[in-house]
This record gives sequence, C-alpha cells and structure tokens, in this order.
Amino acid sequence: MKLVKWLTGSMMTTLMLVSCVTINIYFPAAAAEKAADRIIEDVWGPATAPEKPAESETEQQSQLITSPSAGEQVAIQVLNWLVTPATAAEANLNINSPAINAIQAKMKARHNALKPHYTSGAIGLTSKGLITVRDAKAITLKDRNKVKGLVADENKDRNALYAEIARANGHPEWQADIQATFASRWVNKAAKGWWYNSGGNWQKK
Repeated sequence: MKLVKWLTGSMMTTLMLVSCVTINIYFPAAAAEKAADRIIEDVWGPATAPEKPAESETEQQSQLITSPSAGEQVAIQVLNWLVTPATAAEANLNINSPAINAIQAKMKARHNALKPHYTSGAIGLTSKGLITVRDAKAITLKDRNKVKGLVADENKDRNALYAEIARANGHPEWQADIQATFASRWVNKAAKGWWYNSGGNWQKK
C-alpha cells in the first residue's frame, strides 16, 4: 500500500513538472523577463532600476538547497530524459537582431528627452507596455506638442520592438505575451516617483 502511494505521488510530481516544462517550451516567460530587463536597463540606464531589499536571515535559510526525495529524484530523471538539448535551447530569446538593435538604439536616444517628464508625472507607464501623457498641465504650453510627438514615437518603437522580438524568435504569436512581460518589467524597473497605470488607476512608485 505504501509503495502504491509512493508511486502515485511520484507520478503526480512528474506530471506537474512535465506540465511546467511544456508551458515554458511554448512561451519561455522567465527568459522573456530577463530579455526585457536587459533591454530596459540599456534604454533607461542602470540608475533607474530600484534597489533590491536585503534578504532577511529567514529568507536566506529558506533558499538553502536540500537533498531531493526519492520521488523528486525519479521526476528529475524523467525530466532529464524529456528535456533534450534542443528543447533547453528554446528557453533563450534572441534579442540581438539588427532590427531589434536599431529600435533599442532609438529608444535609448529618446529617453533623455522623456526622462524629465516621467519625473514630473507628466507622462506615465500604461498597463499595455506603452506610455501616455498623464498630466498635460505639468508640461509647458510650448513643449506640449513636442512631448506628444515623443510619446507617439516611443509607442511606435515599443510596439515594433515587441513584434520584432517575436519574429526574431520564430514565434509571431508570442507578441502579446512579450508585450505583457515588458509591461510588467517597465513598471518594475521604473524609478521612484514615476507614475504607472494599474487596473485603470494611476499609482506613483
């Protein structure tokens, strides 16, 4: 009876892990976050990224590696058999194409003109991974059209970036997932005091 329970538990663990692998093969969410962070940090600069809070002693202890149980060892062996080198390679995203680099360079050059307006709250980050004029009154009258033009150009490049990353990786259908990933990471990397929209409401970091 104990053997049956052990086998059942091992199989359930294996199926759960295989399910996770299948999801990652379809859209490598973790790799997409890393790719987004690299691009955002290049466009905005490292000073924009928020400081990481120091880990508490409890959190550090919780990350200690423990030996896998017998059931987990079986699951790991099955995964090693299922995840071939070709499959593992699919977990990486290509963000180095000439088209991606060109878009990224334009966004980086534009950021110096946009940054003061992020800081003043005149523009904010949307939940779609884009930006918008949040408070036109925070922009001098003579600069409003210029800022609106910068926002339009930025959004055009952001949309092109998401589409190009999907195309460069041979999965145009990933565009919406890539855009959603970037939307989250733009907010995560935003400087303190910048504004972002969440659930239809504006919030200040």
